Amino acid sequence: MTAKWYVLRVQSGKEDSSAENLLKRAKLQGLDNKLLRVFVPRERVAEIKGGKKRTKEIKKYPGYVMVLIETSSEEKDNPPVPAKTPQPAQSIPKDLWYLIKETPGVGDFLGGNAPQPMADEEMEKLLKEEEKQKTETTVKIDFQKGDRVKIKEGPFQNFDGIVEEICPQRGIVKVVVTIFGRSTPVDLEYWEVERT
Repeated sequence: MTAKWYVLRVQSGKEDSSAENLLKRAKLQGLDNKLLRVFVPRERVAEIKGGKKRTKEIKKYPGYVMVLIETSSEEKDNPPVPAKTPQPAQSIPKDLWYLIKETPGVGDFLGGNAPQPMADEEMEKLLKEEEKQKTETTVKIDFQKGDRVKIKEGPFQNFDGIVEEICPQRGIVKVVVTIFGRSTPVDLEYWEVERT
């Protein structure tokens, strides 16, 4: 037996309550040894509203929850699937299959009656990103290359320019400003500019 990650569709905006319901129901029915973990990927995003910088946590994949399931290839544990549908190599135990399907707020497995587990590398990447997010904040920059912007702060205040480059990791926007008739690129923090 091995554990595999699967993706569940859940009601958008109800990811946390669906995850909580799954864990509670699994524990009540003695299946917490088969449903090992429920994971809702998140990211911390900094944005400016009303001139104030705010950091908030958002769901990375709204409407989806990842579950770590102890899988079995035994015939008695396999969920019922239509005859024409290929069965995954690693099957979800039948009792857990029904528990998940009957949990309020949970729609279905990604893949329907024949869900395929996520690639281990893919899930490792997601978990590492989640760990990294605990210390770092992604900057939400609502600009795109070519947007016209006005500089709100600093030595170039009230100058207009065009966004040339965006670096979300550093929270920097490169804006081309015309100074004394010459185009000059200026690196600014994202909160120092606004769309015109």
